[in-house]
Amino acid sequence: MAMDMQASADEGLPKVIALQGCSNLRDLGGYRAADGRRVRMGRVFRGASLANLTDDDLLQFASLGIRTVCDLRGGQESGRAPSRLPEGDAPDVVQLSIEPRIGASLRDLLARSATKGEDMFAVLQTAYAAYATEHLPRYRALFALLLEGERLPLLFHCSAGKDRTGFGAALLLTALGVPHEAVMDDYLATNRIWRREHALPPDTPAALRDTLLTAHQPLLEGALTQAIGRHGSLERLLTEGLGLDAVKLQLLRDTLLE
Repeated sequence: MAMDMQASADEGLPKVIALQGCSNLRDLGGYRAADGRRVRMGRVFRGASLANLTDDDLLQFASLGIRTVCDLRGGQESGRAPSRLPEGDAPDVVQLSIEPRIGASLRDLLARSATKGEDMFAVLQTAYAAYATEHLPRYRALFALLLEGERLPLLFHCSAGKDRTGFGAALLLTALGVPHEAVMDDYLATNRIWRREHALPPDTPAALRDTLLTAHQPLLEGALTQAIGRHGSLERLLTEGLGLDAVKLQLLRDTLLE
C-alpha cells in the first residue's frame, strides 16, 4: 500500500483544479490501471458544490471544456445553493439526486446530552451503506452518461465532494482497473485538499464536527465490500449493478484509459 500511495504522491496526484470558490475540484486522470494504461486527463472530474464560483473561477472552469455536470446533491441542497456555471456554452446539468440523511441525524445527536465521534461515524456508515444499495441506480446512471462520448468531459459532484462523490469516484476507478490502494488514496486526498466549506451549527461538538468533515477509509472500504458482496463478485457488481457488460466495460476503459 505504501508504495502505491507514494507513487501517486510522487506523480502529483490527484491533480487539483485550484479555484477560490470550490476547494475540492480535481481531475480523476493520471492513475495507472492494472493493464498498464493510465486514466486520461481532462475527461472526468470530481468536485464539491459549484455554488460559490467567482468570476475568475468561471473563466478557469470554462477552460476545462466540461460538457456535462452530474449533480448528486438532494433537491433541497441544490435548491438552496444552485450551481454557478459559465453562461453561453454552459454544460448540461443532470440531476442524479441522492438525498442526504445526515442533517436530521446531526440534529438528533446535538439534542442529546452526551454525544461522541463514534455516534457521528455510525450515521456516516448508514449513509455509505445506502450508497452501496438503494442509491446504486444513481451511480449506474452516471456510468451510462460516461459511455456517451459526446458528454465528455464530465464532472460529478455533491456538496463537499467527499462522500457521495467519493463513492462514485471509487466505483469508476475500480471499474477502470485502478489498484485498490490508489482508489483509497484518491478518496483520502479530500482530507488535505478540501477547505471544509461546510456550514455546521455553531454548537456542534468538535468530535462530531471532525468526524463529519473527514474522509474515513473504513467507510469507503465497507461500502465497496457491501456493494460487491450484495452482487456476489466485483464482476457481477459491474454487470448487474452498474450496467457494464463486457462490451460496455471495454468501451469505458478504451474511452478513459490511454
